[in-house]
Amino acid sequence: MSTEQMTPLDVAALRADFPVLGRTARNGLPLVYLDSGATSQKPRQVLDAERTFLETSNAAVHRGVHLLSEEATETYETARNRVAAFVGASGHEVVFAKNATEAINLVAYAMSNAATAGPYADRFRVGPGDEIVVTEMEHHANLVPWQELCKRTGAVLRWFGFTDEGRLDLSNLDQLVNERTKAVAFTHRSNVLGTVNPVEEIVRRAREVGAITVLDACQSVPHGVVGYGAVDFPSLGVDFAAFTGHKMLGPTGVGALYGRSELLEAMPPIMTGGSMVKTVAMEETTFAAPPQRFEAGVPMVSQVIALAAACDYLSAVGMEQIAEHERHLTELALNGLVDMPGIRVLGPTDTVSRGGAVSFVVDGIHPHDVSQVLDNMGVAVRVGHHCTMPLHRRLGVDASVRATFYLYNDDQEIDTLLSGVREAQRFFGTR
Repeated sequence: MSTEQMTPLDVAALRADFPVLGRTARNGLPLVYLDSGATSQKPRQVLDAERTFLETSNAAVHRGVHLLSEEATETYETARNRVAAFVGASGHEVVFAKNATEAINLVAYAMSNAATAGPYADRFRVGPGDEIVVTEMEHHANLVPWQELCKRTGAVLRWFGFTDEGRLDLSNLDQLVNERTKAVAFTHRSNVLGTVNPVEEIVRRAREVGAITVLDACQSVPHGVVGYGAVDFPSLGVDFAAFTGHKMLGPTGVGALYGRSELLEAMPPIMTGGSMVKTVAMEETTFAAPPQRFEAGVPMVSQVIALAAACDYLSAVGMEQIAEHERHLTELALNGLVDMPGIRVLGPTDTVSRGGAVSFVVDGIHPHDVSQVLDNMGVAVRVGHHCTMPLHRRLGVDASVRATFYLYNDDQEIDTLLSGVREAQRFFGTR
């Protein structure tokens, strides 16, 4: 659908679904919530879905044959299928974890676990002389697990840099991803720069050399991609992908790992115990098939049900519309900041292959001081290194201010953000 034919979002109607947006912020001012990249707000439909389950069908899943247990199990597995469908997958390809960090670690630790069998087992074996490739723009959750994997196995960590404009530098793609590469882990959309990376190009090269691809999709799945709509993992061709519920209108405490079926079948479990077994004897245990193999213990049932409700809500609104709405807000923010003296935007200053994370620094003012002025005006943003110390170091700054947008933000809130930045400059005498 072209942007000319697309029906704009009715933001006022959407905002009415989010109870927290009706409260006031500091000084009795309206709340301007521009921190959805850290965690999103939750609509009533999501809150009600979790509450209804807890009030009517709460029981342990995959255990017992009584009515509540059967209802809980059916509701949980139906929710899995709805979450999987949201990213173009089947239910058996989605493993639930407590967050995306845990989901990525499931793969990273599996790649140093020798207890693998089957035709794909060699893809999980890592040792001295092997290489793991990441990027310099990764969130720590998609960097530290791979550093630790290299320490455990003697493998070597390599990485792609990025340009001063915030685009991934793939000029050495064929050299960096080579026959020694066992895994390529990279972000779909930078949580700081907003950059949307060329997944298909990286996946193509990884497949040529037999390397596993692991996509951090925490900042793309909730928002979609302009021109495409919802993120579809099978279409992207990635082997694994991680995303988290709390950034996409869902609850905390639940994330997901998507994995291609044949790789999940070959992958060994990391957490072991109840629920994930097929048979147990004193001498030996056999494991259940995926996804249960990777969900040891009692799962986060009500959170999964709420996450499915969040997926339904986003689908009903329309991911293409959400992506285009955020592109519009991002364009307003970028244009306003670029025109302002003393402002340095981190990342691309246009909206081509870019999402709604806008990070910036203000000359002569510490990001925490900018945030304090904004907070006094009711504006919530994030400041700091946003779990991307190497990225900030590459750009020569210790910290930045980050505003992130979602379906419930509007043009007036962007104006308030820009007014707040100008007020910070006035207050601290830098303009």
